Amino acid sequence: MSNYQAPMRDMQFLLHEVFNAEKLWSTMPAVAELIDQDTADAILSEGAKLTAGVIAPLNRNSDEQGASWTNGEVTTPDGFAKAYQMYCEGGWGALSGDPEHGGMGMPKMLQSFVEEMTQSASISFALYPMLTAGASLALSAHASEDMKQTYLENMYSGKWAGTMCLTEPHAGSDLGIMTAKAEALADGSFALSGTKIFITGGEQDLTENIIHLVLAKIPGAPEGPRGISMFVVPKFLLLDDGSLGARNTVSCGSIEHKMGIKGSATCVMNFDSAKGFLVGEQNKGLNYMFTMMNYERLGMGIQGVGAAETSYQQAAEYALERIQGRSATGVKSANKKADSLIVHPDVRKMLLTMRALNEGGRCFSTYVAKQLDIVKFSADQIEIQQAEQLVALLTPVAKAFMTDMAFESCSLGQMVFGGHGYVREWGQEQLMRDVRIAQIYEGTNGIQALDLLGRKVVANKGQFLEVYFTEINLFIEKNVHKPVLAEFVQPLAGALEKLKTVTGVIIAEQAHDKNMVGASATDYLAAFGLVSYAYMWALMAEKALDQSEQDFYQAKLYVGGFFIERLLPRIDGHIHAIEAGSKTLMAMPENLFNYNH
Repeated sequence: MSNYQAPMRDMQFLLHEVFNAEKLWSTMPAVAELIDQDTADAILSEGAKLTAGVIAPLNRNSDEQGASWTNGEVTTPDGFAKAYQMYCEGGWGALSGDPEHGGMGMPKMLQSFVEEMTQSASISFALYPMLTAGASLALSAHASEDMKQTYLENMYSGKWAGTMCLTEPHAGSDLGIMTAKAEALADGSFALSGTKIFITGGEQDLTENIIHLVLAKIPGAPEGPRGISMFVVPKFLLLDDGSLGARNTVSCGSIEHKMGIKGSATCVMNFDSAKGFLVGEQNKGLNYMFTMMNYERLGMGIQGVGAAETSYQQAAEYALERIQGRSATGVKSANKKADSLIVHPDVRKMLLTMRALNEGGRCFSTYVAKQLDIVKFSADQIEIQQAEQLVALLTPVAKAFMTDMAFESCSLGQMVFGGHGYVREWGQEQLMRDVRIAQIYEGTNGIQALDLLGRKVVANKGQFLEVYFTEINLFIEKNVHKPVLAEFVQPLAGALEKLKTVTGVIIAEQAHDKNMVGASATDYLAAFGLVSYAYMWALMAEKALDQSEQDFYQAKLYVGGFFIERLLPRIDGHIHAIEAGSKTLMAMPENLFNYNH
């Protein structure tokens, strides 16, 4: 099915009402003259047309046909090349790029909605421009002016693509043990050798050149992650006038055969003394890559919401049209042989769960995007410092919690269809397979949980939490005595207090139980995510209550109330699991994990 329609009204609600983006943008000199409400709405409207009319219809075939590899060359699914050309001609790849090099300079808050639309339409397609945008961001932040002038304009235009090459067959999350090496050459360039795996868009037929950002070690560099440098390795070397020259010695050895996102080429890339160029300083590569990773990890959360939105739209339409059984309170459709699925409480519970998680996730991703915009565009150093702390704290939550909830939503969408959800023609089983990867790549969700709890909470004894918790507390104090908001604010206050308390428990226990962080991390992230979504729903409810006579705002309050009453209580189970500590988790001897013992 390809009947996806971008949730424009919800995006406008968040942008203009909940976060008052125009007021924020007006304080930022770099964007104040570029963007206003009308411009933002026009961009969203055009993005909605492109994704619904051009990209979404390609999604099913992209799964059935997939990307193919022959003798080092990759062919993308039918229709991708034309759609990619239209995407690029519309300037979508340049939307948030540096204006000095051909970008539009738009804020992330706006760009994130276009990103969600593209992911909703087709994750496989969306990954190609997404990786280029990430590579462009890293170059814009860390490359020399000459390197920016050489690469960025063609990458923003879509003429060239970008990749990021981190993972090796033996080095996934532990990048410090990578073996790719870069040996200095007399002309100042480097010869890169090694193999990188899981490289999205490492080879494709959409662009005339591919600019690989490769992490490698220069001989003599410090051991571990401190010795990693970043290099630009183009598929085709450039002549002095910037035109394409000889083919570089980088090649695609194969593509992966995957559970989902089959239209996206996931490549094994071989570098055989390939000519590369150092980005920035030696041994700073991992730091440079993380500039991009904060955006990419938020992008994974947005990818999850995108897939879950499509699943919800299809499931809600099906539940309203499919007749099956009668309502427990009496016949609702007397002129039909049965009532629609929507009369059944369990079906409603599934749909409301999906919608509550999706809209909470969309609001949260917009909130994190707002912090990224403040870091990038604000002129207030205190504001920037606080936003940097929030980005560091919330990025792993955005990546992991949003994708976990998206997978749950897609699973529920499939269940609403019953047996029809398990067969190909309805599209739900593809969504289940496609969205699963969002929990895995860009750092598995378990790694994100360790990052949140180990690095961002325990390591600094909760210092990063102060900015976020203070903001939530100020909201609670401002609204706690408003009866109309009580059903949102009081449960939020209670959940926040539980999260604060269990944070103290973990910090105290970690002093004598070194497994406490590892044993608690995923439950802690889930509890943190639930509190964050509760805060988002309280922010949305505050705005919706003023206009509750309108259908859109009524629906907000119904769905938000469902989240608070039926989903937020999940926090108690996660907290009980954390309080159990690591004892039973670590007690069983390793050899007993083997059934054949």
